[in-house]
Amino acid sequence: MSKEILDSNDINRAIRRMAHEIIEKNKGTENLCLVGIQKGGVVLAGRLASQIESIEAGPIEVGALDITFYRDDLNTKEEQPVVKRTDVPFTITGKTVVLVDDVLFTGRSIRAAMDALTDFGRPAYIQLAVLIDRGHRELPIRADYAGKNIPTSFDDLVEVVLEEDNSKNRAVLISGQ
Repeated sequence: MSKEILDSNDINRAIRRMAHEIIEKNKGTENLCLVGIQKGGVVLAGRLASQIESIEAGPIEVGALDITFYRDDLNTKEEQPVVKRTDVPFTITGKTVVLVDDVLFTGRSIRAAMDALTDFGRPAYIQLAVLIDRGHRELPIRADYAGKNIPTSFDDLVEVVLEEDNSKNRAVLISGQ
């Protein structure tokens, strides 16, 4: 059984709110960059950057990070991983990096992303922005900015679909039963 938990308007509203929170927490955008985790986090990072730029009237550097080879479950997966593009065309050393992902679950993807990120330099700070925080953490990782906290069971699935993927914006909770 599936249930829509966020529609297009909800997603846009959450992104606007998170953009304001990022600006407020960091007292502006100086030394700030966004790095989206492939695949959904890259789309969200682009949208957050657009919102931040419209508020602060200045460009925000945005990168894309593939974490495939940093995952701790790489050897346990039956399917071959699909490697996506990593593109961080700026220095992150000394900057505040906001990692962006669509769904925060166990925290293992974020741990992998932090490992991958440090291959590009040593940020002053790493913050985390997610569209949906569904709980069930296995690692001591939390979101600094969350569009929505959704209580789920461990076997549930949260699927985020975005316009850039030629679909209607929405987030759906699929019950694991």
